[in-house]
Amino acid sequence: MSSSENNPVVESLYPVINNSLYVNTDKDQVSKVASWMAYEEFPLRNSGQVSYKKFEAEEHIKSTMLMSCINFAFTDFNTQVKYEAEHNGTVLSDSEAVIHQVNNAIATGYDISEGEVMAGLSLTDLENIFVGNIEMPMLKERVEILNSVGNKLVDSYEGSWIKFINSCPSKLYYNGEGLVEKLVSEFPRFNDVVNFQGNEVKFYKLAQLGYWGLYASLGNSDYFKIQDIHRMSAFADYIVPVALRLFGIINYVDELEKEINEGIEIPESSNKEIEIRAHSLYATALLTKEINKLRPTEKSIIIPQLDWRLWKTYHATHWPHHLTKTIMY
Repeated sequence: MSSSENNPVVESLYPVINNSLYVNTDKDQVSKVASWMAYEEFPLRNSGQVSYKKFEAEEHIKSTMLMSCINFAFTDFNTQVKYEAEHNGTVLSDSEAVIHQVNNAIATGYDISEGEVMAGLSLTDLENIFVGNIEMPMLKERVEILNSVGNKLVDSYEGSWIKFINSCPSKLYYNGEGLVEKLVSEFPRFNDVVNFQGNEVKFYKLAQLGYWGLYASLGNSDYFKIQDIHRMSAFADYIVPVALRLFGIINYVDELEKEINEGIEIPESSNKEIEIRAHSLYATALLTKEINKLRPTEKSIIIPQLDWRLWKTYHATHWPHHLTKTIMY
């Protein structure tokens, strides 16, 4: 595979996959799941391809990039209760609740997607925006992130996400200047990497997720393009491992299974946490490949489409997921 076609995140995983002690991926089970999942529909995302005017597209880009900054940790680490909010009689869970509340704040004139506003946000501001069934976990960390990102936008891009994106080519990776590359290098909150036995392992969960949302909604427009979307991985979070575990694709040793089921915190950057995330990305890449073997070429899917199918199905499940206190997912 040429350097212009590879998947930098997936390629970085092999030191973990080949030296795992706590998690394994069952390749036979990957094939079994692919044998029936290949015949499902795989939409980009439930937002679909909407027709946007330029102003609307830019507002969507700004709110999506803002959401990427704070799209993490929606489960209370003590009670394991997920953050929820109600809208028109419907209960929205975790990130779907937060997306609604972000959009509502912007619609009512409080444009927290602007760099200058982000830079000046306080804890009280976020407490007033995010009102749900529980206090949002790690709210103080979210304030610090938004302040830092806002200051960088003001200093380098006149406070504008649009100017940042326009400074990049329409590629995720391009000699260090791609959309993902610049995001992780210029905004530390997106630099989702770990050291595993002397090897740098890339996860880039939030750096990729925002762009995937924009591609799904704006990819057919003139307002946002990604020419190498096939180089995107899945998004290593709490939910995709649950789906893969329920399918029997990834398995845990008894010790780790017990810790997850009992809600014992798995430390960030520990071998256990790294293995869970790495195998989630590795397994989704394998499953995508096996699914595509059974689909016509014109109906081939890319990894994020599978990720969306897994996340959407299981993000509100009561099945326990691992608990790791982190700002990266």
